[in-house]
Parts: sequence; C-alpha cells; structure tokens
Amino acid sequence: MKAAVIIAPGEMPRYTDIAEPVAQDGEILVSVKAVALKHLDRSRSNGTHYSSEGNFTGARVAGGDGICLLPDGTRVYAIGASGMMAEKATVERDRIVPVPEGLDDITAAALPNGVFGSAMALRFRAGIAPGDTVLVNGATGFTGRMAVQLARYYGAGRVIATGRNVAALEELRGLGVDETLSTRLSDEEFVAQFRRMHRSTPVQVIIDYLWGHTAELLLTALNGDGSFSPRTRFVSVGAMTGDTIRLSSALLRSVDLQLSGSGLGSWTRGQVRTLLSEMLPEMFQLAADGKLRVGTTVVPLAEIANLWDMDISDGKRLVVRIADQVLAAGASARNFR
Repeated sequence: MKAAVIIAPGEMPRYTDIAEPVAQDGEILVSVKAVALKHLDRSRSNGTHYSSEGNFTGARVAGGDGICLLPDGTRVYAIGASGMMAEKATVERDRIVPVPEGLDDITAAALPNGVFGSAMALRFRAGIAPGDTVLVNGATGFTGRMAVQLARYYGAGRVIATGRNVAALEELRGLGVDETLSTRLSDEEFVAQFRRMHRSTPVQVIIDYLWGHTAELLLTALNGDGSFSPRTRFVSVGAMTGDTIRLSSALLRSVDLQLSGSGLGSWTRGQVRTLLSEMLPEMFQLAADGKLRVGTTVVPLAEIANLWDMDISDGKRLVVRIADQVLAAGASARNFR
C-alpha cells in the first residue's frame, strides 16, 4: 500500500510502498480517506513533543487520526493504532466516532484536533460557565478560531481575541468576537489595553495558544494590589511563541488565579470518553449543520514530502486526501470550505 513513511526522526516523510498493518486484539483494519496534518504530527515525528516516544528505529507511518471506512463501509473518525497517512491503517476499536452523512471527509478530518484543543480546555480545564468573559490568546490560528466559536456555543457572555494579523482579528468578529487585542502593540500598550478590558468586564477565562512573552504580559496585567480580585482561570494549550515564561510569586499571591494546562496526559479517562462519545459527535453535527465554520487546504498524499512543512495561513487546517490517489496525485493544493 502507499503511505507517508518517516524513516528517521526529523526527516521528511516519503511517499512510498509499505506493507499493510495487521490488526491486533482490540483493533480494526480500515481504509483511510482523509487525515489532517497537525503541529502535533510534525513535533511527534521529530521527537520534540512531550508525548513523543523518543528515538525510534525502522520506518513508521505518519498521522495519528483520520476519517476512514470500516470493513462494512461505515464512515468513521478513528484514532490510529498504526499511522493513519496510508491507504490502510489499524485503529482502536473503542476510539471510533461515526461521521454524519451531511459532513464531508475533509472537514471531518480537520475538526477533531481543533475540538481537542478548544472544547477540552473550555469545559474541563477552565470550567466555562454561561456569561463568562473569555480571552483567546492566539485566536487567529485554526484551533484558536475553534475556541472562539465554542466559547460562544458554551455560553460566553463576551469574547476577546488576540493575534498579530489585524485583518484576521477583524474577521473573527464574524465568529463571535466582541473585542480584539493586537500582539503587535508595544508591551506597555498591550498590558494597558488588557487591564482596561479586565477592569471594565473581568476576564474569567483565558485560553492560551501562544505561551511565551504574550502569556507573561497577560499575567503581568492581572497582577493585583492587595484588594479583592475576580477569579481568572488561565489554561495553557499551546506554546507557539515559546515554551517557558517568567512567573512572579507576587502574582500568585495578589490575585485569585487558577493556572493549568490542557493536553494529552492532563485529561482523565472519563473526560476522554465524554469527548469521543458526546462532544465530538456534537461538534460533527454542528459542522454538518453549518453552525461551526472550518477552513481547510487539501493536498494529495503523493505530494506529502513537498507539503509537510507547508505554511497554512488564514486559520486553515492542512488535510491530506488519501482516497482516490489516481485522481489526486497530479493535483495541487486548493482551498476548501
């Protein structure tokens, strides 16, 4: 079968032939249709993600999840036991979610990682409540845009978005953003503007995809003066601008701050079961009904080596189409809504 195969950590995947995987106990052999290419996939392949298994020997197929067909023809989203960027894969029998008829393969493949990175943070780590004011730090990326929409869906009373691209920030107003805050501002003006927003309408939830310097600035702006303060739940989901920050102990003593993270290893088994049995089917249906906007760029599996590091703008997700390779092999990347 054809697959995107990584020979060694850090190398580009190769489009080549590899033997079909063999299903083990608790697994099913499936035909793969579409797989999203995510930052997680890239960082795991080069060993830089905290969940990476470390150095590996031998070839492995890229991709952790995707849309596929069960042997009886049922179309599902599944988490791979083997790599998913291949014509065939083995998937975990208890980590399968049916895909509604009204939802196309490409959108269905793009959606789950965005839900993992937004819904889990909002519901289980931040404990979002109706009426909360939510700030999404790094809102112009794919998962940030998802967080904006889901914050509204879960009842946020006000949504604030930060980002570098002014035009992209303004576009987010159509997805439910009330106020924007540019990360291009000077440090002093960024802190001053956020403080004004927080004093006017206290921010109960911060969902952070950037970490690094902007996270430091947001936390600095929360610093208290000894008077009573509203509670803020700050949830780190990504580290696009840096993996470490400086954190003053005075901040932790001067405000009512809950600082946590959301990602693989931070969720309970019960929460993951809820994600797969309730939350993801709900999000699939919202997208099928046109109530959740997902932007994608589609590429063929045959071109994976050239597209592995492709920079995707405008908050879109890169999706690799696995099926119909004869038709797709000569195609170039295109936009899909």
